[in-house]
Amino acid sequence: MTQELRNPFGRVFLTITVNDKNRWVHVNWMGYLTEENIKTGALAYTKALQESGYNSVLNDTRLILGGWDHSLEWVLNDWAPKAARAGLKYFAMITTPESFAESTASAFYTKLKSFRAQVFDDKSKAENWLRQFSLVYKNS
Repeated sequence: MTQELRNPFGRVFLTITVNDKNRWVHVNWMGYLTEENIKTGALAYTKALQESGYNSVLNDTRLILGGWDHSLEWVLNDWAPKAARAGLKYFAMITTPESFAESTASAFYTKLKSFRAQVFDDKSKAENWLRQFSLVYKNS
């Protein structure tokens, strides 16, 4: 089942899918993201992760327009520790090289301390990296 989050204009800015086959939460961001969109979306998929009992997120940012550096400090200092407490251990971020979103993703990756993250420009490589953790993880 896929959950869609919409901005005040009715446009979808995030889809959240719990992928039971791969044992992860797949999120797909799109369009221009405001700080409020990012906060709402990140908290929503963290809740889905916690409810699923999984420990991995496949985070696709290839459809983002512009950057999200306006929210980077919140993501690193507020959301990331909460997500780790909710069970997040492995985070694969897919970006488009040379985009504004990719430059913010690189800053996120280098400063992150709460869980293990990797940035990819290829979805299948991101999925393969994530599977090595998600499929061996069992709820205890």
